[in-house]
Amino acid sequence: MTVPTTVDVLIVGGGPAGALLGCLLARRGIEVLHVEKQSSLERDFRGETLAAPSAVTLRRLGFDAALKAHGYLETSSVTMRMEGRQVFTIDYAKFPIGALPIDIPQPALIGIFQQAARAEPTYHYAASTNCTGLIEQGGQILGAVLKCSDGSRVEVRSRLVVGADGRFSKVRKAAGLEATITPMGRDFLSFKLPRPADWGNQAQLVVNQDKHLVVLPTFPDFLRIGHNLPKRGLGDVRKEGFDAFRNGIAAIDPRLRPLLHEFLTSFDDTSFLEIFTAELDQWARDGLVLIGDASHTVTPILGQGVNLAIQDVVCVAPVIAGALKKSHQQLQAAEFDAFVADRKAHKAQVTRYQRIQEAALGAQTPFAVRARRARYSALNALPIKYRVFGKVINAPHPIDPVDLRTGASESAVRAAA
Repeated sequence: MTVPTTVDVLIVGGGPAGALLGCLLARRGIEVLHVEKQSSLERDFRGETLAAPSAVTLRRLGFDAALKAHGYLETSSVTMRMEGRQVFTIDYAKFPIGALPIDIPQPALIGIFQQAARAEPTYHYAASTNCTGLIEQGGQILGAVLKCSDGSRVEVRSRLVVGADGRFSKVRKAAGLEATITPMGRDFLSFKLPRPADWGNQAQLVVNQDKHLVVLPTFPDFLRIGHNLPKRGLGDVRKEGFDAFRNGIAAIDPRLRPLLHEFLTSFDDTSFLEIFTAELDQWARDGLVLIGDASHTVTPILGQGVNLAIQDVVCVAPVIAGALKKSHQQLQAAEFDAFVADRKAHKAQVTRYQRIQEAALGAQTPFAVRARRARYSALNALPIKYRVFGKVINAPHPIDPVDLRTGASESAVRAAA
């Protein structure tokens, strides 16, 4: 395609946040250029579980039919097993939201957003396109320089650049917005195995001393498994050999042993993830705003990254639309003050909880292990557990009334009014 050189909004990054934002803005008649450095969506993603509020939000935004047409897996509950004992269970059906978390592959989810966006005449998408720098004048961001799929470079002027390009955001770096990176004590190695027919739809955390597995039922018929490693310990794990690694997994959860030996054959079947949090004091400049992992990277605990990103989008879309209508100039950073304050507060709550969880999972001494098991057993007996977990995994998504009234476009809303 020919890349337009002037648009209202330039979105950099083709993950769920960028794709959904492009769709919601184009529905309002806003001229959007959405660019993604990869040539296709066919790659492996780790965060594919949408919390119940995210699922409800997408249905209200008109994506229910497309989600059902593709298919997804509903997750019934989350359990914790520690040193061979089940100590904690959350039944998702007991939350008042009236919906369950769903698992759907991210390429499919992004494709659903893009298909809806392409129905809007003001949406433009460019794959294999990199942002190589920002256009700046007088302290304002005026657009970006893009390297296109044919190797050519083009300057695109926009009234807003949105950095939705992930945890290692190049837009963030180019804008001079510094992130405070806090490494967690451990990293993650993940892989998939076929899901036995009688396994069930529970998400499970299986803990043995200071080692743990996150075992997630994954659409259509897989288990997605994450295993903690010591920080910068991947090299040591590889030196010990693949058989030792695989046997270590089986020691944590013996139920997996037959699957591991049949389907996990080498380190090539695994995917490494460095675990850290990234926090920014400043998410916006005049002409630019960051969303998703670019502005607030979290750890994988409870799969909150994709859900925080969706929350960012439904919060920021009406802010962008309203600011564009008020003025024909660059969007000012101050327009995003309330958005940033609200999202920072919720992200901080999630991060605090995740750090508590990380510390608990890293227990090493016999006393610490027993105390951890006792704490979770005690919490499991209290109804307050639903309130505690609900604040993190069931945070509501505020949705603009226009989007609640239609699953199509803003033009359809105006025509029906």
